[in-house]
Amino acid sequence: MAKSLADFIRNARSQIREIDCDTLEGWLRSRDDVLVVDVRESCAFVEGHLPDAIHVPRGYLEALADPEYGHCRPELALARGRVVVLYCDSGTRSALAAVTLQEMGFTEVYNLGGGINVWDAEDKPIVS
Repeated sequence: MAKSLADFIRNARSQIREIDCDTLEGWLRSRDDVLVVDVRESCAFVEGHLPDAIHVPRGYLEALADPEYGHCRPELALARGRVVVLYCDSGTRSALAAVTLQEMGFTEVYNLGGGINVWDAEDKPIVS
């Protein structure tokens, strides 16, 4: 039987850790080892993103996270031992991305539950 998007998302969520907005906000205030990664498309990132987030579109994630790739994104490619928090609009693409990074050897990957939509609804800071 063919899998649906819901199947992929359900499977991803069973393999990853999610955090809420308050947890991430606390980590950003108290820790210096957190890398926040926005996996949305470029136009969405430019419109607004979490403070200090780097932009790594989901479609380029594997290449930009691979230190062997000549055009990797060093902040991400060298972050295998850091806390990496991924987000998108609603937390679905970033859940799929979290599975990918775990498969690539990243040891402490989290998905921001609800994504930037919930972050914004909770009046957390957004950079535009």
